[in-house]
Amino acid sequence: MFIFAGPPDSVLHSMKFFITSSTGIPNLLDFVVTLEVDELLMGSCDSNEKVDLKQNIAKSFLTENPEQLEWYRKMCFHVFPVYKSWTDILMSLFNQTGGVHVLQMVGGCEWDDETEEVKGFAQFGYDGEDLLAFDLNTFTWIALRPEAFTAKQIWNADEDLREYYKTALTRFYPEWLKTYVEYGRSVLLRTDLPSVSLLQKTPSSPVSCLATGFYPHRASLVWRKDGEELHEEVDHGEILPNHDGTFQMSVDLHLSSVTPEDWTRYDCVFQLSGVKEDIITKLEKDPIRTNWVKPSNMTVLVTAAVVVLVLILIGAAGFIVYKRKKAISPPSSADNSVEIPDWPNPET
Repeated sequence: MFIFAGPPDSVLHSMKFFITSSTGIPNLLDFVVTLEVDELLMGSCDSNEKVDLKQNIAKSFLTENPEQLEWYRKMCFHVFPVYKSWTDILMSLFNQTGGVHVLQMVGGCEWDDETEEVKGFAQFGYDGEDLLAFDLNTFTWIALRPEAFTAKQIWNADEDLREYYKTALTRFYPEWLKTYVEYGRSVLLRTDLPSVSLLQKTPSSPVSCLATGFYPHRASLVWRKDGEELHEEVDHGEILPNHDGTFQMSVDLHLSSVTPEDWTRYDCVFQLSGVKEDIITKLEKDPIRTNWVKPSNMTVLVTAAVVVLVLILIGAAGFIVYKRKKAISPPSSADNSVEIPDWPNPET
């Protein structure tokens, strides 16, 4: 569940770069870079020297600011490929001669538009485990596990690398984020309320409360009993992006200990940052959507299908016998002949 941070009227904005470099994976690009602003994917570039802009505000902003686009191109095509060589260095440090290996980096900043507090961050991961993080107090890299100590020394010995991250995290990234938010405020500062549904696979499955189509991603979804939030017998899902730039999330309620008489005591509550009114959905049987078919109904459907299939087979067999007899027997007289009409054309 998302915990709202800062004063009630504040909004925490974020800008994040994700860089992934891999080796040993056939048909996968050497590296991919993506940029997100307030969790919205703005664009990406990769080792095929392809820049792909995802949002209209990103397209219009970079059209009006071509120097920014040119910077991204230079970074993607001339700087970010260095991450591939870092992967090779780490393989050597860990005595790895082959196999699949992945180096990941997330860097960017967060900005509270009420307090004006800005926090920069940069962190590396290798083969699914934390590796290094940049300390903004000392402007040095720190090891996130003992095996990363040697890597930390190598990264810290690179003065240009440390100066780049220091400048980016304390100056450029915060300036860019504020500019992006101001330019795209019609999109980034909007609020979209979701549709909320109750879903259940079978009568014994948990009831899932699904909220989809909301924006921004700062939201919470909980089950309550008698007005009190439940922390047990519930499973919270992650906030996931939809293809249209909105988000979705779900929370499951296990009904094993809930009697039918107690259903009315439960409800699902959706809260969206910046919106005072909650969306409350009562736990009731009728609104629950399911694709489950009762066994009795399934039996009827299967029986009907079998009967139809048998009739079709009988009809087909009879028609084949008729055709064979007609081919063997002599032609009937004109008075006794019966002309079988063609099957009707559904288009006529």
